[in-house]
Amino acid sequence: MANIKSQIKRNRQNEKARLRNKAVKSSLKTAIRKYNAAVEAGDVESAGTLLVDASRKLDQAASKGVIHANQAANRKSAIAKKQLTVSAAA
Repeated sequence: MANIKSQIKRNRQNEKARLRNKAVKSSLKTAIRKYNAAVEAGDVESAGTLLVDASRKLDQAASKGVIHANQAANRKSAIAKKQLTVSAAA
């Protein structure tokens, strides 16, 4: 355990940030998982709304610095590509 006052505070801040980042990443994974389930089921309407929701969460996570902007762009691209295959199949 740190003895320096500023390091003790920094440890508290880091723990708060870690928990916040963990929650954001978890909600991201949930949103993408729901979208993938809708794509697998072939539900075009709900997949469309879930795509928008997942893209929004990815953008928010990138803007807050939880994930890198390029990672958000790559993930959005990957899920959008799946949307094209669902809408083409329907």
